[in-house]
Amino acid sequence: MIEVRGVGQRVDGGRRTLRDVSLTIGSGELVAIIGGSGAGKTTLLDAIAGIRPPAEGEVRYDGDGTGKGGGNGRGLGYVPQDDIVHLEMPLRRTLRYAAGLRLPAGTPADRAGRAVDAVLEALALTGRAGQRVGSLSGGERKRASIAVELLTRPRVFFLDEPTSGLDPATAADLMRLLRGLADSGTTVVLTTHHPPDAAACDQVAVLALDGTLAFYGPPGAAREAFQADGIEDIYVRLAGAGEPHDWASRFGGAQDGGVRESGVQESGGRESGGGEGGSEAAGDAAGAPAGAFAQWALLTRRNLDLMTRNRLTLAVLGGSPLMVLAMFAVLFRPGAFSPESPSPGATVMILFWIAFGGFFFGLTYGLPQICAELPVLRRERLAGLRIGPYVLAKVAVLLPLLAVVDALMLGVLRGLDRLPALGWRTYGELLATLLLCSLAALALGLLVSAAVTDAVQATMALPMLCFPQVLFVGAILPVPVMAAPGRWLSFAMSNRWAFEGLGHTLGVERLWASGRSPLGPPLLGSYGDTFSRAAAVDWALLAGFTVIFLVVTGLILVRRTPNAP
Repeated sequence: MIEVRGVGQRVDGGRRTLRDVSLTIGSGELVAIIGGSGAGKTTLLDAIAGIRPPAEGEVRYDGDGTGKGGGNGRGLGYVPQDDIVHLEMPLRRTLRYAAGLRLPAGTPADRAGRAVDAVLEALALTGRAGQRVGSLSGGERKRASIAVELLTRPRVFFLDEPTSGLDPATAADLMRLLRGLADSGTTVVLTTHHPPDAAACDQVAVLALDGTLAFYGPPGAAREAFQADGIEDIYVRLAGAGEPHDWASRFGGAQDGGVRESGVQESGGRESGGGEGGSEAAGDAAGAPAGAFAQWALLTRRNLDLMTRNRLTLAVLGGSPLMVLAMFAVLFRPGAFSPESPSPGATVMILFWIAFGGFFFGLTYGLPQICAELPVLRRERLAGLRIGPYVLAKVAVLLPLLAVVDALMLGVLRGLDRLPALGWRTYGELLATLLLCSLAALALGLLVSAAVTDAVQATMALPMLCFPQVLFVGAILPVPVMAAPGRWLSFAMSNRWAFEGLGHTLGVERLWASGRSPLGPPLLGSYGDTFSRAAAVDWALLAGFTVIFLVVTGLILVRRTPNAP
């Protein structure tokens, strides 16, 4: 049983979207929330589900006032209005990954496979199991999104406009499926604009335009209360004369007169028959979710699977390093690091662009990673996903790719004589510096991706993140000769420490001091002790940036998914 008591909600700016909503949902009931656009249907659904806790009042599940539902998120299914599921993979594989996150830790692979087969059959999707989710029809994608939650047979199931965009026949089929779930003991709560959906439910919650509860009870009683021939006429009454709060007053009087009592009695009859079934339905969800390491391993495999199936992503990941290398090859002349005739200006630019290349690769790889699947993350957090494994799984897939790209960049530049002929130890140190630079940039990209709302905003952030890493690193203007604000700002540039670490490893101070170029000593003097630190110090700084960025990324994601376990 779900008890909603005096629930109110506010949005940014303090505007109220829900006002003193109280209702009781019996176990095994099918309940629809209806009302005009902007009345607060999704807001009420999210408050009941615990996704966005109410600003006022409380929600109790079987007497528990935490508002989490189903045991702190376990046993709760939530299907948003959009089809929140990865589109690149075949349906069966998508469900197998979902089962790995949702089923209890230690669930054998064959049992997980049977659970996937069962929901595919229940939703008439067996024939589509091998198809890519993105190629399914709208109704099939909606059923696929529902299938993800049915893997654990939730005790309570929330759906935001599940029939939106479906043809009447498909919508009716979906409502029959939800009716069957309710009859088997699962409590189902949905929002809808489709009158036949509400007519098929046990109870209807009608919201007036100001977010007050205008009616709650059986559909037939709702038609009587609003003097409507059908559910669709209720919308006309709500939009007609009278203030929205008038409907709440009438509903209060109807409660006193017995209309609500008849609804409670009807739901009470369903409770006695549905409670045991609901307990059985939750059986598959019992037990602790997968541990942190198991989640990390599963998400790493899924991220790799998604990346290799997306041709555009592969083209960007592989094409951008090749383009940068081509520009390096035509921009710099060979022999800049020759001891006999060094070119100090060229060496500075080569060092800087190598460091910036590592930074750019890491940043561009990280920026699209989280914002594109934030809705999926919110949904999976309700199923028990932890933020740490999620973020580290992104790093685990992208870091090896960055290592290959960075090694390729150093190898090509050495082969083209843009870097000096030095031993394996020196190039190992260069690679370590460059890889830590890419890792710090990757972490920064993930941080920004977690903070923005979509890929467009992430793309717009790219130049704003890159320009400071160009201007304040110390290549265009040495740090010692910058103005004081610029010097302080340069400490926050991760690319600075990669640039200086590369310079120390390649011994540019010795090269400039001993060379015959007249620019050597003056240029060396302007840089002061920039390249005098051991590379290990720069490594420690880059590692520190990485840790800070990853921790902040996790904190942002926790804040954006506030009610996850």
